[in-house]
Amino acid sequence: MQADQVERGPEAGFSCRFCGAGEWTTFVDLGMSPLCNTHVERRNLGAMEQFFPLHARVCQACFLVQLDEFVAPAEIFGEYAYFSSYADTWVDHARRYADSMRQRLGLDHSSLVIELASNDGYLLQHFVSARVPVLGIEPAANVAAAARARGVRTDVSFHGSANAARVAAEYGRADLVLGNNVLAHVPNLNDFVAGMKVLMKPDGVFTMEFPHLERLMEQNQFDTIYHEHFSYFSFITVEKVFAAHGLTLFDVEELPTHGGSIRIFGRHVEDGSKPVGRRVAELRARELGRGFDRIDTYRNFDAAVRATKRDILECLIGLKRQGRSIVGYGAPGKGNTLLNYCGIRSDFLDYTVDRNPYKQGKFTPGTHIAILPPEMIRETKPDYIFILPWNLRDEIMSQMSFVRDWGCRFIVPIPKPQILD
Repeated sequence: MQADQVERGPEAGFSCRFCGAGEWTTFVDLGMSPLCNTHVERRNLGAMEQFFPLHARVCQACFLVQLDEFVAPAEIFGEYAYFSSYADTWVDHARRYADSMRQRLGLDHSSLVIELASNDGYLLQHFVSARVPVLGIEPAANVAAAARARGVRTDVSFHGSANAARVAAEYGRADLVLGNNVLAHVPNLNDFVAGMKVLMKPDGVFTMEFPHLERLMEQNQFDTIYHEHFSYFSFITVEKVFAAHGLTLFDVEELPTHGGSIRIFGRHVEDGSKPVGRRVAELRARELGRGFDRIDTYRNFDAAVRATKRDILECLIGLKRQGRSIVGYGAPGKGNTLLNYCGIRSDFLDYTVDRNPYKQGKFTPGTHIAILPPEMIRETKPDYIFILPWNLRDEIMSQMSFVRDWGCRFIVPIPKPQILD
């Protein structure tokens, strides 16, 4: 066992955010990194930035992979730079989900759908267009304003058990409570899940989507680890979390989004009208068969990530030695983890581009790479485009197909660097 893999105990100050146990093992240590969405204004380029440890640990009791909480959620999400609607494939994914749930649950004008962390209304707008009443709960006022402009009723607040009681009293309880890529964002996991139970009607359903830990490990997706993501879930662990709060998972779907996600379906434990389906048992059995209930399963990920870092740098160094120009595409949270961990700055990437005007004209946190509009690529005609949101690579390569006119090629860094035409 390597020194950095020695099992630690309560003396290190660790307490699992779900079960409260004090013993942990390193999952991956990505060093020091700034908050991934604190994009830097030009006038602040000379100012000091805050860096925090990006050290993911796995609890030896419940196997929840997690980060320490260094910054309060209000500081991260009070004003937010991520707008979901700038990813076309994600909006289409949301539309298909809304259509499916309307049919599956028989949702109509008498129903209520509540989304937790509803962002800019990218998903609830599809229920609105079908005349299904909705409520978005979104803590970032700037993002909530964009949702309201779409006609999506939005309550600017942080979800938790106390807030859920207020929402239920003010707006009513929901037939469907949903959350996409929010479960990982909450440091007080137990309070968050307890609040979901408060929001649901007695026969209500919830769905949650989040990146699947199994896929994260298989595909070396270390860049999905950043300070906004406090927890990383296997199915066997997330099932325990919801069961502890009187909620039963009765179905699960595996999805291609974000490099491999799962969507869980849940109900009140008292609701016997929705039997637990075959897919729940199958996924649970698969994870147990692959050792997700054994601490040794988690110990090799750190070494695999270090190897991927070396591969990425070797790729970029080789191209720069050939005199090639490389630019980035995107300034996502995952991209900033990758850039900071690998030490990739403007000596490798001339600039990066992003469709989100909120990010344009700023610089990436820590690495200070300029974020420009996508039109800059047509003007400068780089030799390579380094795709930071690699989970959207097909969409990006389609949007940027014109770059092939001058022989530009694409670099996808995860699970290992690949150069694509």
